[in-house]
Amino acid sequence: MHNKSDKWWNMLFAVPTTLIFALVVLVPFCYGIYYAFFQWDGIAANPMTFVGFRNFANVFKDTQFMSSAVKTLIFTAAGVITINIFGMIIALLVTSKLKTRSLVRTFYFMPYLIGGLILGYIWKFIFSDGMAIIGQVTGLKSIFFNWLLSPNMAMVAMVVVFTWQMAGYIMIIYITGINAIPTDMIEAAQIDGADSWHIFWKVKIPLMMPSITIALFMTLSNCFKIFDVNLSLTGGGPAKSTELFAMNIYNEIFKANNYGYGQAKAILFFLVVAVFTLIQVSITRKREVTM
Repeated sequence: MHNKSDKWWNMLFAVPTTLIFALVVLVPFCYGIYYAFFQWDGIAANPMTFVGFRNFANVFKDTQFMSSAVKTLIFTAAGVITINIFGMIIALLVTSKLKTRSLVRTFYFMPYLIGGLILGYIWKFIFSDGMAIIGQVTGLKSIFFNWLLSPNMAMVAMVVVFTWQMAGYIMIIYITGINAIPTDMIEAAQIDGADSWHIFWKVKIPLMMPSITIALFMTLSNCFKIFDVNLSLTGGGPAKSTELFAMNIYNEIFKANNYGYGQAKAILFFLVVAVFTLIQVSITRKREVTM
């Protein structure tokens, strides 16, 4: 039984982490809410004009922000699907009897260790120069060309790069879920005559729902918040066709110097991400099976 001294020691060790979280997350977040009610260019020497909810009202009249919202939803839907499908396929592959499964696991996890900015610049070279060379050599210039110059293909390029980066991390989550499935349940299904396809859908997927909940949460939130790959790969171009939520807010604050208005966008952005992730978690947790 724990005594009171243990409780105080536990609280003492939690103090540094709590302080760091408060200083790095909570305090800036509260300041952001405060600034959202002012018209300000972000320069301390210049005055701040209180405008109330005008900044929030103007967001819904901002056609570029609304366009960024639609593009972000499209990117998020595509990214969540592709990342989780590839993550699941790789997880099933490396948990099979494949001899090179350790090598495959390492190979697919490595892209996640590379920073998003660096990753974007690497793939920018591949899409701009590499694809053009392949198109000239093969003659398939309608497929192999600089995707970053096409508004539609630039978005596809972003999905490809982000999937390549995140699939390895999601693979680790799914591997944990697969390894947690009792082998006797798989064997019982095999004895009953179930094939691999039915075992996957009727046994593995229901028992993996806790891992699926986490994986969907991670991919959904990260797709909404993507910025580094967006900045280095496309820069929001061509013609702002790939300017997503985070980049639109960044441009508003740091390029247009509309600090208060940009903070209003950021608050609404936070609410959108929170609503979508909470809905996703509530839906998937209802499908979790207790063993």
